[in-house]
Formats: sequence, C-alpha cells, structure tokens
Amino acid sequence: MTYNSLNRPTQTTGRYIVVLPEEDLSLGISAVTDSTGVRESDMSVLSNLGIAVVSLDPDRLQSLSSAVAGSQPVLSVEPEQIMYAFGNHKISQDTAHYLQGYKDGITHLVDSLTTETTTLQQQVTAAAFSDSAATWGLQATNVINSKYSGAGIKVAVLDTGLDLKHPDFVGRAITSESFIDGETVQDLNGHGTHCIGTACGPLNPPDPASPMRYGIAYNAEIFAGKVLSNQGSGADGGILEAISWAIANNCHIISMSLGARTFPGDPFPRSYERIAQRALRRGTLIIAATGNESSRPGFISPVGRPANCPSIMGVAAVHPDLGVSFYSNGGINSDGGEVNIAGPGGNAGRSPLPEIYSTYSTDTIPQMTPFGIDPNPPSRYKAISGTSMATPHVAGIAALYAEATGKRGMDLWNALIANAKTLPLPATDVGVGLVQAPIERRFC
Repeated sequence: MTYNSLNRPTQTTGRYIVVLPEEDLSLGISAVTDSTGVRESDMSVLSNLGIAVVSLDPDRLQSLSSAVAGSQPVLSVEPEQIMYAFGNHKISQDTAHYLQGYKDGITHLVDSLTTETTTLQQQVTAAAFSDSAATWGLQATNVINSKYSGAGIKVAVLDTGLDLKHPDFVGRAITSESFIDGETVQDLNGHGTHCIGTACGPLNPPDPASPMRYGIAYNAEIFAGKVLSNQGSGADGGILEAISWAIANNCHIISMSLGARTFPGDPFPRSYERIAQRALRRGTLIIAATGNESSRPGFISPVGRPANCPSIMGVAAVHPDLGVSFYSNGGINSDGGEVNIAGPGGNAGRSPLPEIYSTYSTDTIPQMTPFGIDPNPPSRYKAISGTSMATPHVAGIAALYAEATGKRGMDLWNALIANAKTLPLPATDVGVGLVQAPIERRFC
C-alpha cells in the first residue's frame, strides 16, 4: 500500500470465498452444491488451495452458513472483498480546486508568521541513511554488503503488473499472468513495477537515467501476477487465484503490497489465514503490507487485511532515521493483526526524509494530483512512500536468505525474524525490528 490511501469503506462483490478441506476436496465441493444448489461448473475452484469462489443469494448463503456450523466439510465462508493499491487513486476536479485553495491559504499563513530564514532542511537532523550509490533502503538493510543475489529463487509479486518494456528488466527470467478480466499484465498504474523493482531490480541499472542501485534479489526469477487493475483495485478471488498460480509454479516467496482497511476489533480473514498456512507447509512464504491509514502520533490504525493474518508476514514502514513512518499501521487488534517486521518505506511529504526510489511504468494512465492532472510525462523511475515499498524490501531479502540457507516456508520466516535489527520502538509498530540481509552463511 503506498502512502496516499483513501479511507474507503469495506466493499464486497456479492460472491463468497469458501474454504474446503484439503484432504477431501471433492467432499467439500459436494457439500457446497448440496446445500446451495449451485452447480460445480458455476463455481471457481482452486483445487491446490482447497478454495471455491461462489455467487450466492441470501437464502443460499444461509444454507451454506448452516453447513459450516454443522457437520458438513466446509471450513469457512466469507464475503469476497475488494483490495487496493492505495497510492494511485484519482480525485475529483472540485477536490483538486479545494486543496489548491487550502494550500494557498496555508502558504500565506506560514509566510506571515515566519520570521526566521532557516529552512526546514536545515532545522532537521540529517537522516541516518540517504541515497547515494544505492538507495537508503538497501543501505539500511545491509543489502549492499550481501554477496547473495536470489539466484535459483522464485519471487512472485502480486500487484498491478509489470512494465514489460522497461529496459531494466530486459533479459530477466520473467513469468507473468493477468488475473484481471480485460487487462494484460502490462502495468498502466506503476505501483507493481515499482514493487518488483525493489524486490528484484538489477545490480547495475543499465539505464543512464538511474543514478543508483535500487533492486535487491537481482538474480531471482520474477513472477508478475496482475491482481489489481490499472486503476489499482482487485477482488479477493483474483488474488487467491494468483496465490494458487504462484504456489503451482513453486514460488518460494509471494509479495503483496495490497490490502483493505480494518478497524479496531476486526478479526483476520479466515480464508487468507488457512491459505497462508497451506502455503507455508508447501514451502511458500507470503509477505504483505500492513497498510497506511495511520496519522501518527495522534492516530494509529490497525493492520489491514490480509497482512493481519497470523501466517502472513506483516510489514511496517520506517523512514531513513529508522523511526516508524507516520502513516504505518500498528498492531492494535488482539485477534491477529500484529506487525511482524519492518522495512524501508519512507516518510512521504511529512518531512524532507527521502522516499523509496525504484522503477516505474512509462505507460501509466494520466494521474490526477491535488492540483489537477500531473503535467509531467511518465518516468522510468519514481520515488514514493508506503508500506507497499517496505514489503518488497522484505520479500527481496527473503530471497537472499532462501538462496543462502536453503530454508523455505516457516523456516525462512524464522530466519528473517532472527536476523532483524532491533529498533528502540514498540513491537506493535515495527515487530522484531528492521529486516537485514544475510552477509555470511553462518549468520543465517
């Protein structure tokens, strides 16, 4: 999730995610058809995950819910929700005019009250890390000192796709698939290309326009799954189908910089939790962004879904001073919802601290800013902030550990946790601390 998230209410599709028993999938499917009258041909069944996506009217839903409560082999039923990549939303022209007026008023007020000439850049302490030959995120996580490259490791990034024409990915092993009806994998949003760049970008970017290294697992095999539309949204069914696709392709790591907002007291989604458990048993680690709905220090929002699942590694964001980013959600819900680890995410416009630099799509659709349509042409690179940016740092470093140690699934999870850098911050904000890359085999 990138920084500029909207406080969208929960949106559902009218379909339902049904979790079936792994050991007897056919029995579970029969239970669904018998209790609802829905034909198997009208269901979308992900056999390797034991999941069915079903359209139901209220009466049939009641029958299926009764099957869950009774002795039928149906483990859970949940409404299919819409997930988002929050950084590329559009706003109305009226809102843009309002924000422009607000900005002008604030600027006038600041000018009238300010008597000192010291700039904000001079007033703040220099960041602990800054962009140079490599991004500050790669420095803070010790990636620049790691001898590992992710060779032999498959990393799936489920997002808005990938700019397949980007020069920095020429010659790479890339497998791609779109799970959005009517859209190809080609990324017209930019969010997915940015995340893939951080997780798996090159050691030495070939494009002269890129002044620094930004990618981590530069020899990993890339699996780009388009689960969010070019407008930045997608339904659970497509995301689950992409998880199934990644597992079927023996991906070791799945990175998801997406989600939906939760509220205090909300439980984690049982469907994603069961799927994540099944993935771990098969050697696949799922990593997800915790979300950006907070406005620290005054307001902390709980970890979003599906990162709030206990078996999905939830990633918070820190800025270059290694403090928690002001937008990063916190582990305030007791039923799941903890933060597990933190990654570099930047601090957006709240301070002069750098954002996260990575690849971007040159095919992006026109973007609406608070002050109208962005007049700047699409760029091959862009610096943005969010837990969306922190998550591929963790995913890329997970690929380095997978190469260095041969660990998979829960063992890989434990390696990331055991080697994180402790921060003087609450575990509810950053989990065990800042993810760190493996340097020597014996430290893994």
